[in-house]
Amino acid sequence: MLLPLLVWAPANAQRLENLKQLTFGGQNAEAYWSPDGKRLIFQSTRDGRSCDQQYIMNADGSNVHMVSTGKGVTTCGYFLGDNKHIIYASTHESGDACPPPADRSRGYVWAVYPEFEIYLATDDGKIIKKLTGAPGYDAEGTVNWKTKKIVYTSLASKDLDLWVMNEDGSGKKRITATEGYDGGAVFSRDGAKLVWRANHPDTAEKLASYRDLLKDNLTTPMKMELFIADADGKNQKQITNFGCASFAPTFTPDGKKILFSSNKQKCDSRQFELYLINLDGSGLRQVTDFGGFTSFPEFSPDGKKLVFATDYKATGHYEFNIFTADWK
Repeated sequence: MLLPLLVWAPANAQRLENLKQLTFGGQNAEAYWSPDGKRLIFQSTRDGRSCDQQYIMNADGSNVHMVSTGKGVTTCGYFLGDNKHIIYASTHESGDACPPPADRSRGYVWAVYPEFEIYLATDDGKIIKKLTGAPGYDAEGTVNWKTKKIVYTSLASKDLDLWVMNEDGSGKKRITATEGYDGGAVFSRDGAKLVWRANHPDTAEKLASYRDLLKDNLTTPMKMELFIADADGKNQKQITNFGCASFAPTFTPDGKKILFSSNKQKCDSRQFELYLINLDGSGLRQVTDFGGFTSFPEFSPDGKKLVFATDYKATGHYEFNIFTADWK
């Protein structure tokens, strides 16, 4: 049974009010704000499609329209600071069809499709430029509107590392080097820090498994911890150690805490809730208690609202919708 909103342990502050559902049915995820707070870009399998395309809608859920090509699969759309352009990763240049799904006979794994490249486009869908081109996976890009830098995950080094580049694709620089997966990175609003999810194998057996999966363009997401560093990758520090899956981190608007999604209350399950934590890993507090999957939070530019994806109130299996709420 799904728990109602705002039913948390007394130790947790009630931080969400005026919950509003923006999408209804299908798989909708990774919604991120426009700089003026009036629109959201998100990925969805709507319109009878079998894999994700990128859509933009108004912040109230109206005027939903596709802004990707409709070919291949896409992920990780994000607005640029000019409010006129977007980036997203897509496989469309390698074929119109959805790429084959990950081989789940090898466990719960993610595909890191080598055909993914990151594209710059206008907010009405006209592709301006392909920003990446190295062999292998390039995706998971987010933008800092102040510094005009993009952070993304790439196999350009033959490992899944974080890289940064300018908005036009120039100035590419690798900023993580520990073998293992580094991804889902976002900047603090001032552009000074990064937070991301990572799986750095710590035994020979785990490292061999990671390498075997990566040779087949796969990785496993169920053991992820959060890391924080300066924007250039220096002063890297692990801030969670749950042995579970923690991901989709984002800085609070003041840059003093991180909001993220984790299944720490039930490791290896698909029950994810939102949590707050200090930058040094202290002060963990649970924010939601929906009893299902809740993830991909992001604060509105004015800091007053939160957008996230959840299966709360879902009417079908594997249905995920976009919600907003006021943040107290």
